[in-house]
Amino acid sequence: MHRFGWTVVAVVLALLANRTVAAADAKSDTQVEIGSSIADFAFKDIRYLPRTLADFGDKQAYVIVFTNIDCPLVKRYLPRLAELDREYRERGVQFLAVNAAAGDSILEIAYQAVKADAEFPFAKDFNGEVVRALGVERTPEVCVLDGQRRLCYRGRINGLYRLGGVFEGRVREDLKLALDDLLAGREVQVAETPVDGCLITLPSEPQPSSEVTYASHVAGLMKKHCQECHQPNTTAPFALLSYDDVKNNGEMIAEVVREQRMPPCYASDEQAEIVNRKEMTPEERDQVIAWVRGGMPLGDPSKLPEPIKAREGEWEIGTPDLIVEAPKPVKIPADGIVEYKYLLLPHVFKQDTWVQKIEILPGNHAVVHHANLAAVNPLGKFSRDAFITGYVPGGTAMMLDPNMAYLIPKGSVLALQIHYVTVGEATTDKIRVGLCFPKEPVYTQVKHFQVHDGSFVIPPGAPHHRSVASLTLKNDSTGLGMFSHMHVRGKDMVFNAIYPDGRNEVLLAIPNYNFDWQMNYRWAPRSKKFPAGTKIQVVAHFDNSKFNPYNPDATKEVREGQQTYEEMMYGFFFYTDDTQKLNIEVDPQTGVEIKKAETAQAGG
Repeated sequence: MHRFGWTVVAVVLALLANRTVAAADAKSDTQVEIGSSIADFAFKDIRYLPRTLADFGDKQAYVIVFTNIDCPLVKRYLPRLAELDREYRERGVQFLAVNAAAGDSILEIAYQAVKADAEFPFAKDFNGEVVRALGVERTPEVCVLDGQRRLCYRGRINGLYRLGGVFEGRVREDLKLALDDLLAGREVQVAETPVDGCLITLPSEPQPSSEVTYASHVAGLMKKHCQECHQPNTTAPFALLSYDDVKNNGEMIAEVVREQRMPPCYASDEQAEIVNRKEMTPEERDQVIAWVRGGMPLGDPSKLPEPIKAREGEWEIGTPDLIVEAPKPVKIPADGIVEYKYLLLPHVFKQDTWVQKIEILPGNHAVVHHANLAAVNPLGKFSRDAFITGYVPGGTAMMLDPNMAYLIPKGSVLALQIHYVTVGEATTDKIRVGLCFPKEPVYTQVKHFQVHDGSFVIPPGAPHHRSVASLTLKNDSTGLGMFSHMHVRGKDMVFNAIYPDGRNEVLLAIPNYNFDWQMNYRWAPRSKKFPAGTKIQVVAHFDNSKFNPYNPDATKEVREGQQTYEEMMYGFFFYTDDTQKLNIEVDPQTGVEIKKAETAQAGG
């Protein structure tokens, strides 16, 4: 061979040798021997809370499977993992899926669990701590720890699925056999197996950068994503209107932005027609984090954008046309559970009244968890059948689009159902309701129905108890939006449209329901059409396990009830009836009809 050829071969062999050494060095960095005792590691659950294996309590074994959203083998193996979880749960085996992909959000992880109908917890390894603790390299690699956290098995689930296809012959059920050995008190016969799957890329923090400044980069992001809520006279814990506001909360902002907890969003992005989803792009998140890590420089003040115009006054809806106030303050004790309070507000609507904006405004935000508003007979009592709107954590006031309005029937009064919470000291609250009337003709009447299941019985310890209900649209309709309500065992809720032709569409998936962020989800005005006979189905799950950090008592059977330690399942669906053609002019000061045109306008 020519000398030049030998030189090329030598270079190639040297490169390969270096690559092999580098690969061996990389593996040794995370090499954890079978039989090693594993120190407890931390991960984040779908509620964004830091957790450890200790939160599961004492178990005979722990099965940790590493996942991501896109790996085809993860998708194929999730049904098998769900089967094994159901088979071994009563034998004291705890399954846990840990997402190890840098770009996957907790929201996406939670929805992956919903779609797989997996009953075991899914979690996120934000900094690679769990990957390093167990020495794994691929998804869906699985590790089995015994009750003393000793690593007993690491490898594949079985040999059925390969990156290149499916094995047609009989396969060894490696994970199942390892569990059987462990539970029988034997050493695992085959303690380590090769894994086909996707290599794990550990997450990396954006590099600190003094070139990223508040004035040129971060202030605009605060205006775009944060300042609408983070300003005075809102329920946000602090304002973010100025440089000092943001700098003083910089580390907290970096954490919640990195984890995609903020801006808050609990609706899967797979339902792209939802128009009020909030999220930063990956590039925007990286800019915020790099700015915080770089010392949070102000930059050139002349480049600061104007902050959002802060709300004037205390009302989100603007100055109301009518304010109806509770007749007297409600006394709230320092501690304990407060039974629901029911108030009739002292104003009778003597004529049919059209309303375009409605807001419930507590006098003391700290003690009002949520409140529901209904229009009822003055001699009657609060009824969910007459529900108008609510005040909920993370929610907004009811503000309808132009030419739409809600009708309060003649002879009604407003009734409130209020859930008060104690705050450590005796106090009071005097609640108000503000209403704004239409200033333009009303073409469409806003309606809603509640898809409700009140018959569920959640067994003690059940991690994924299913509840389902549906209602059918009688006429052609236009959807406005949806809203979910459960209590602290609520885990997820999915709205489906089952059309007359049999087609099924997911309208909204809330895969990690949060009792403290009960947001509404809307379509663009007049964009979402449903033919008569469409069934709106709601499927929800409850987590009554000990791993649910908000569960009052995992040993109790749970049924429907008003208190937080009981449960509810309500899916609210807001719409207009396309067969109803209105053209009503109302008095803008009173909301009372003053003229009905001879020719009705189509408002759908």
